[in-house]
Amino acid sequence: MRVVSGTARGCRLQPVPGMNTRPTTDRVKENVFNLIQDHVRGARVLDLFAGTGQLGIEALSRGAQHCDFVEHNKAAYNIVCKNTETAHVSDRAGLHRTESDAFLSRAEKRGYDLIFLDPPYGGGILENALASIETFDILSADGIIICESAVEDRFTHRFETVRERRYGATMITVLRRRDGGTDEEHENCDLSGQL
Repeated sequence: MRVVSGTARGCRLQPVPGMNTRPTTDRVKENVFNLIQDHVRGARVLDLFAGTGQLGIEALSRGAQHCDFVEHNKAAYNIVCKNTETAHVSDRAGLHRTESDAFLSRAEKRGYDLIFLDPPYGGGILENALASIETFDILSADGIIICESAVEDRFTHRFETVRERRYGATMITVLRRRDGGTDEEHENCDLSGQL
């Protein structure tokens, strides 16, 4: 597991001990970031189920302004802390050891341009997180959400689905606000055909 591009390119990140986390593969991560590259530089990012922190760290390496990493598991949280230091991005990282709902209820309204959701598969966690993101209105007007789920997982939401792409047993879904942004902003967020 490594940083694919940017200032920390090639940096090796530590995994969380045990089998409770399922890191995004480098192949999937590279494809996702190729898709969203125009949305990363200068962005305020939320890595809600941080795990190892690799998605948020990749965003910071590629020029994101700031990333909040949220992880309630102590072992995983400690790994996020170590990985942000190893990648030399800790000065732009907010580290939060808390449950996702507790964090979202305190988050700044329309504060995030890019949100990564990669929770444990199944169990409705992803669906609940999307509902909370909508309730607390934390996605910026032209922001996007990147969801990683199992192919067989089904979840409902009120966001607009921009793109879906399958990678083996993994599904990547890109969402944006239905009411957000101007026509020009939506043109800048046209991701169709790129993933």
